[in-house]
Amino acid sequence: MARYYKCVVLLLVLVIISQSCLCANSNVPCIEKERQALVDFKASISQHSSNRLTSWKGTYCCQWEGIGCDNATGHVVKLDLRNPCYSPYRQPREPYLYVQYNLYGQMACMSVQSPNVSSSLLQLEHLTYLDLTGNHFSRSSIPMFIGSMGRLEHLSLSDAGFSGNIPISLGNLKSLQFLDLSFNYDFSPSLQLNGDTTWISKLHSLNHLDLTSVHIKDTHNLFQVLNLLPSLLHLSLDDCELDNSLIPPHAFQNMTSLVYLDLSLNMLSSPILESFQNMTSIESLYLSGNNFTLVPSWFCNFEKLTHLDLSRNSLTFIPSWFVDLKRLVYLDLSFNELYGPIPEAFPNMTFIEFLDLSQNSLTSIPSRFVDLKRLVYLDLSWNQLALKDYFLSSIINSMCRLKFLILSTNKLYIESMEHFEISKCIRYDLEYLDLGYNHISGHLPTWLEKLENLKYLDFTSNYLHGPIPLSIGKLSKLHELYLSNNIFEGLILESICQLVNLTSLHLSFNKFYGSIPQNLWKLTNLRYLDLSNNSFNGLIPESIGQLVNLTYLRLSSNKFHGSIPQNLGKLANLGYLYLSNNYFNGVIWESLCQLVTLRILVISSNKLDGSIPESLGKLTNLEYLDLSNNNFNSFVLKSLCQLVNLFHLDVSSNMLDGTMSMEKGCHLNLQYLNLSHNQISGSLPKSISLISLSFSEGLFLGNNHLNGSIPISLCQIPLNILDLSKNNLSGEIPNCWEDSLEMLSEINLSSNKLTGAFPNSFGNLPVLLWLHLNNNNLQGELPVSFRNLKQLLILDLGENQFSGSIPSSWTIDTFPLVQIIRLRQNMLNGSIPTQLCQLKSLKILDLSRNKLHGSIPPCIENLEGMKLTPLVPATSPIPFAVAPSSEGWSSQDAMEVVKGVELNYTKILKLVVHMDLSENNLVGVIPDEITFLTGLHGLSLSKNQLTGEIPQLIGDMKSLESLDMSHNQLSGKIPNTMSALTSLSHLNLSHNNLSGPVPKDNQFSTFNDPSIYAYNPYLCGSPLPNTCPGDLSHGASESKGNEDEDGIEKVWFYFVIALGFGTGLWGVIFTLWFKKNWRHAYFRWVEDVGDEIYVAIVIKVAKLKKMKMKRNHDHE
Repeated sequence: MARYYKCVVLLLVLVIISQSCLCANSNVPCIEKERQALVDFKASISQHSSNRLTSWKGTYCCQWEGIGCDNATGHVVKLDLRNPCYSPYRQPREPYLYVQYNLYGQMACMSVQSPNVSSSLLQLEHLTYLDLTGNHFSRSSIPMFIGSMGRLEHLSLSDAGFSGNIPISLGNLKSLQFLDLSFNYDFSPSLQLNGDTTWISKLHSLNHLDLTSVHIKDTHNLFQVLNLLPSLLHLSLDDCELDNSLIPPHAFQNMTSLVYLDLSLNMLSSPILESFQNMTSIESLYLSGNNFTLVPSWFCNFEKLTHLDLSRNSLTFIPSWFVDLKRLVYLDLSFNELYGPIPEAFPNMTFIEFLDLSQNSLTSIPSRFVDLKRLVYLDLSWNQLALKDYFLSSIINSMCRLKFLILSTNKLYIESMEHFEISKCIRYDLEYLDLGYNHISGHLPTWLEKLENLKYLDFTSNYLHGPIPLSIGKLSKLHELYLSNNIFEGLILESICQLVNLTSLHLSFNKFYGSIPQNLWKLTNLRYLDLSNNSFNGLIPESIGQLVNLTYLRLSSNKFHGSIPQNLGKLANLGYLYLSNNYFNGVIWESLCQLVTLRILVISSNKLDGSIPESLGKLTNLEYLDLSNNNFNSFVLKSLCQLVNLFHLDVSSNMLDGTMSMEKGCHLNLQYLNLSHNQISGSLPKSISLISLSFSEGLFLGNNHLNGSIPISLCQIPLNILDLSKNNLSGEIPNCWEDSLEMLSEINLSSNKLTGAFPNSFGNLPVLLWLHLNNNNLQGELPVSFRNLKQLLILDLGENQFSGSIPSSWTIDTFPLVQIIRLRQNMLNGSIPTQLCQLKSLKILDLSRNKLHGSIPPCIENLEGMKLTPLVPATSPIPFAVAPSSEGWSSQDAMEVVKGVELNYTKILKLVVHMDLSENNLVGVIPDEITFLTGLHGLSLSKNQLTGEIPQLIGDMKSLESLDMSHNQLSGKIPNTMSALTSLSHLNLSHNNLSGPVPKDNQFSTFNDPSIYAYNPYLCGSPLPNTCPGDLSHGASESKGNEDEDGIEKVWFYFVIALGFGTGLWGVIFTLWFKKNWRHAYFRWVEDVGDEIYVAIVIKVAKLKKMKMKRNHDHE
């Protein structure tokens, strides 16, 4: 650290000397030839950025910005045009500055821009210092003439927009000490060092060489040449596509004086480290972003090493010898595969100031960790550290120099932070505190107000609750505040409005309510404001227009109402605007269309009406537009022709009319177009010019009034999803679906008037998951072969006119993953093929309303998808038969007859397990094997010609909620085992030949509708009017006994209920009072057992009611 202060003092001295030299030059006129060369150079700069050089006028060029002159001769010796906004790669290391720099962009300064470097610089014959860093020279080559500027000692062309080959003429710069050609990589071709590099060996004075991101893969002898540079101290070969084969075994053998080496972001592996052994002078070693799996123990011989970066490798443990690096002040091991505890000896690294162990799998921390008193930066985020409150308490109470503390995304368990004490020193030093994504409960602690220099505070995704304390307003230097995804409640206090330096405020996903304080709109430095997913209400005031620096505004999912403020149009820097899921009404004001910087606009799910303004076409930077679920009634598609950057357009669920016709020459590159649930009419254009021809996420035109045929051009668009459902489309489905449509995962053409045969080319779609062709007039036989549909999950061909038999070729080889097959309401005949039994993932099989005959195949027991899995308890009312393997279930739907009514399943479709074979001509007995399908929720075999008895083991199908065996020829008794079907809520056994008594236990006591047993002449017992033999005499003799028994049973029933209620209530209250972290788990458990308690009570009440009715009948 002492060395650091010496460097600072030296730097200050040099600044004072340079300033005195410049003052001395102030009255010395330029050499006219050199002044004119500078004027010519300025003239070559692009006009729009020449204001960087506004001081370049008059005769005293030594006073111009960036110019330095020799005090004695007046010659120009220094030209420094480094972009003041440019930030070096390794700076800023501090995360707060990093966040500021990246989120909010660079400062408003302009780089020098020119097609090339003017040769007028050759007139500056005495130039020793040339820096063009951070400017833009239009991908031109580094000029050859720079090699003629023989006095140059310092040459920096970093990040200046150069490309092509590095000229070998640079080898003529014999006095060159500093050469930086880094970061010219955003261009094609990038800057390259090719062929023979011998010219570098001529730079005998070179001590600093930076070739970061230079393409050096094709060099012949680079490392042999570098070994010939006796003065080389600093070498950067970061991001140069190096691997072990490009570096000779003794590449660094003679670099004994090397102080700084950067080989980050290459493809190096551990063996190459052996070539480092002679680098005994090394102080800074950066090896980030390679493939190192271990570090040799002789690294501890680097006694001068102060900076070591091994981040983004594949290290699995922290070597114990790290503690022998006595002078280490900077250590970065982030983004590795470290696991287990941090070594106990780690706190012996007493000089460490910067420590980053983030993004690993570390589990514990040494007890003496707080002995690292010099720590300024500590990042332990994204690990598995199970930390208690004393760890955090000890840090803030003893680590006096800490400025950056990052412990987010761990297992930090703290019930309350109110009792923490902070040291007097840390309250002045701590600037960055990130405790997000942990398990912190309690209130936001009031001691935060003592952190006088805090600039960044993050408690995102914890369990903090209560109001935000008034003391938060004392953090006057706070720039960023993140409190999202907690349980905060109450109003936003005026104290937050005192944070005048705040640039980022995130309060989303809490329980705040009320209106937003007027003074919040006076935080004019705000750039990010997120208040979404709360319960804020009221109007958004026009004063929001004062937030002129705002770039991100999210007010979605609240209860705001009224019109959208016109003054939003004054937010000239706004790039992201989210107002969805509120109660805004009225129209979209024209002023909103003045936000020319807007990239994302989401105003969905409100009550806006009127027409969508054509002036939206002025938002030429718009990329994402969502106006869905409103009441808009007019929209002119051609108004979007100017939105060349737009890739997502959603205006679904409105009342838009009109057609899809577009003007000639209007082409957009939309990747997502959703016009569904509107009143759009007319035919589909033969060429849909709105859709990207390279890739499109989806085309959604369902639920409109479109007519005509499906254009063949749709087969030429690389869609992911095609939804034309619920229209009036007619004609045949084009048979043009080719292998090139390799991204098409869903086709929904259901509920139209389509005719013709099933297109065989559908079999060419290798990733098709969802195919809905139901409710049309399709004809012909089902295809025998589907070829490539190996990923198919849903095949819905119901409600058509398909004929013939179900192909026996539909096996597990054809549909290895299919979960839903709907063939209901067609004209299929033949038997149910046994090959369907191979479809082990099948969860819904609907073959109803056809002309199938034959028996139900016993192999049906092989349908594993209809069974309970071992992972799900047998009492679970909704089992996961087979976990869905693909995303997208939430947008799928299927209509099934369950519990006697047609239900359209949508969001829970992936949970439904159902079989419907009704309304066919099936014969024979119900196979016992069907009872093995223990995961079934619904089973319908009605309206067939089935005979025999109901299987005795049907009681094993405990997940059944709906069972319909009506309109058959079943005989025998109703099995008593059916009483075990406690989830059963719909039963229909009517129109059979069943006999004997109706079961009375459990669920059967709730079935009081006699129609479910009707037309079974030999059935008896309640609720049927005919009693079973022996019921009357038995009932009379036991009437008195039943009455006494009933009274006792009532007393016990109510006593048990009261006792259970009292015990449960107070047990839970006391437990949750002392164990706050059990609360969430408890309430989840309550939901699971709720259904079981409800069923038990209903059955008991039904029994009592039945007994009472029986006694009344006996008395009569």
